[in-house]
Amino acid sequence: MTLRGAALALALLVPQIAGAQEVAIGTGAVLRGLDKLNGTAIDMQLTTGESAELGKLQVTLRECRYPAGDAAGDAYAFLSIHDVAADTPVFEGWMIASSPALSAMEHPRYDVWVLRCNTE
Repeated sequence: MTLRGAALALALLVPQIAGAQEVAIGTGAVLRGLDKLNGTAIDMQLTTGESAELGKLQVTLRECRYPAGDAAGDAYAFLSIHDVAADTPVFEGWMIASSPALSAMEHPRYDVWVLRCNTE
């Protein structure tokens, strides 16, 4: 686990340990993908377990959580992102909507971030 991954894991656990905030699990999420070479952005509406393609990437939503009672609050989603030409994931972990750089996917052409969870 990288230092950034450890910091993210700790950040996700602290509210649960302290009891500061309860979370709810969404039925899906809205993600935004950016092709950095041509400047094209697309929004992906995914239900939990569903995948979408962004160029040569396959983006799979594993889970989306948000503050209980505040669906418009800060969402965070567990994503698996694979390049179809590679065996190992390009990214696998939690992304936080308000802090996408905290746990960002590092790819030369594409960028992906979480916008919000779906509740219906």
